Amino acid sequence: MSTFQKVAIQGPGLKKEGVVVLQTLFIGFFVFIESVFRSGVGVITGIAICAAMYGSLRFGRPGTTYVSVVTPPLAFAATSLLTTIVLVGFRPSRVGIDFIAALASEAPFLIVSALYGWFMYFNQKAKKKPFKSENRVA
Repeated sequence: MSTFQKVAIQGPGLKKEGVVVLQTLFIGFFVFIESVFRSGVGVITGIAICAAMYGSLRFGRPGTTYVSVVTPPLAFAATSLLTTIVLVGFRPSRVGIDFIAALASEAPFLIVSALYGWFMYFNQKAKKKPFKSENRVA
């Protein structure tokens, strides 16, 4: 019978800058690969967005939760727009349609990962807040 063991991380983890770079490169890689081979983004990129969110929450230092939550939608939008411009050329009507289609196709993954990330952020913030006792002795 095997037991599940947590992966031991050497050192304190990623800084905020490391989280941003890692998420952007990870998401950007999958956006580019899927756009080239499928001519649009899909499930593989969505799973990559969720994995980037979870990985940054898991491997980031304490205090990097906010950056871990905010970065994936911005990284996806930026890399999707850049990839669309590179592959299609600068034709505003075509770029606009492809960009909105990419955002729409990844919306469920972005929403689920954002809900999980914000839950983790506010849960962590609530744990740091001191507990106020209602039973005061006058």
